[in-house]
Amino acid sequence: MLILYFLSVFAPILLTNVIFYQVTTNNVENQRMKDISRAVEQIRNEFRNEIEDAINLSSVFYMDLMLNEILEANYDTDAAYVEAYDSYLRRVLNSYSPVYHSVQAITVYVDNPTIFHSGGVGYISERVKETDWYNTVKSNKHSQPIVMRTTSDSDGQRTLSILRKMNYYETYNEREKILKIDLNMHSISNIFKNLNLQGNMYLINERGIIDYTTDPDVDYESKRVYFENVPHSEDTIEFPAEYAFVNYLDGWRIVGTISEEEVFNEVWKSRNFVIILASINIVLPTLIIVWITRSLNVRIIRILRHMKKVKNQHFETIEQTDSRDEIGQLTNEFNRMTLQIKSLIDDVYVADIQKKNLELQNRRAQLNALQSQINPHFLFNALETIRMRSLIKSESETAKIIQNMAKIFRNSLVWNKDLVTVKEELELIHCFLEIQKYRFGQKLDYSVEVAESVYGCAIPKLIFLPFVENASIHGIEPLKEGGKIRVRIERMPEDILFTIQDNGAGMTEDQIRQLNGLMESNDEMGEHVGIYNVILRLKLYYGKRFEFRIESGKGHGTMISLRLPIEKNRGVGV
Repeated sequence: MLILYFLSVFAPILLTNVIFYQVTTNNVENQRMKDISRAVEQIRNEFRNEIEDAINLSSVFYMDLMLNEILEANYDTDAAYVEAYDSYLRRVLNSYSPVYHSVQAITVYVDNPTIFHSGGVGYISERVKETDWYNTVKSNKHSQPIVMRTTSDSDGQRTLSILRKMNYYETYNEREKILKIDLNMHSISNIFKNLNLQGNMYLINERGIIDYTTDPDVDYESKRVYFENVPHSEDTIEFPAEYAFVNYLDGWRIVGTISEEEVFNEVWKSRNFVIILASINIVLPTLIIVWITRSLNVRIIRILRHMKKVKNQHFETIEQTDSRDEIGQLTNEFNRMTLQIKSLIDDVYVADIQKKNLELQNRRAQLNALQSQINPHFLFNALETIRMRSLIKSESETAKIIQNMAKIFRNSLVWNKDLVTVKEELELIHCFLEIQKYRFGQKLDYSVEVAESVYGCAIPKLIFLPFVENASIHGIEPLKEGGKIRVRIERMPEDILFTIQDNGAGMTEDQIRQLNGLMESNDEMGEHVGIYNVILRLKLYYGKRFEFRIESGKGHGTMISLRLPIEKNRGVGV
């Protein structure tokens, strides 16, 4: 039945749906890519239309004879210029803005000192000559319009401008005249915010610099940003649209960047539809076949389940049914066999098995106890063997590190002596620092300064070493280079002062406050379990007669000082 189902139902339905899915997704994907490309081209054309409107407007000013004549004239009095401005200039300079919504401001710059520089007329001053747009127009040998990014004359904001020399009439070309038309960036912004595109749009000039973008992460207004330097995710798809055969936009292009997730969103919708349809086509026949075959496989599965129970020594019989077919006969024989086996095991083997299980568990417990005693000695012997082999091969540095590891491990396991001398504790500190020096190399530099008078003083075992370990792992390890650890042990009149200082990563104020709180609290603290253990043991030994102090700052290293009373009535080996 299963073979018939897979060959006649499942495989044909699956193959048909896979083919249908491939065809559908390819069509949806191609259509989506075309829609996005058309949307980018629409933005390109609309932006070009805005520029062309401003270019056409510049041509009107460029060929306006009366405008050139008024700007070239010398005025003996201010009243004479005001009369000329009111009679023609005011109407000319202010009548185009309501018609051309893409134009924000129109300014004619001229080096005529006899006119007022206001109301759309500006003076070519030294400040103007220092601007990029003036130098660009000045270096242009032709009178063709130039599109570039400038500062708006009306509100001081960065905008796109149309720049053009006004030298059309040779008779009125004694003075330098430059026309500057500032575009309305709100209109430009509306063009680029196309609702069909859920990505970022970039307007790129002929030098590859972004002059406008909808990407909020690109600061194109305050600095020059090259499009090739803008980071994009690996799943980003670019849709470029260049300006061909347009002189004033030669080399300019518009690029849309959209993630694959957005592009293939419609494809995934089609995929979900295909999956749902395929599921319906597969599930319905499957339910019918399962309903037909259930009368056969349910009883076989029930027999198999009881056979597994017999394997685990659960001798349960199968409930008797009225079926007299082959499966019913098999059920009856299984029940008879199960009852016979259960009776035989209960009478002969149960007692013997229980006795052997107890003996086996006892032997296993003895073996575990013996192994727990052998393992440390085996590790010591293995380390010593490796060290001797390293010495034979003249690998003295490796042998020294292994010896240091063996000393630290052996000492940490022997707790028959609670107090040690400062000298014995220093041996472990030197071993640990040598291991860390071997690990970090030139990254770690350390020094240990100890007063000779404290060598024989008794202190609790492994009191100083956790602080050295903490400085190495949490302080020096995050650094790339230049790690330093300074250990100093001094003897005061009645105290031993232990100080350790590093230039590592340091700690935050919350971490310092939590560590200082260990003096008053008995709560265990996360990653500083070593420090918690030290302070807990010091409380047991000295009560409140010791002092623990920590100074640190994030990125400024850490200094820890520990002051312990000198115990005159306690000897080493207690």
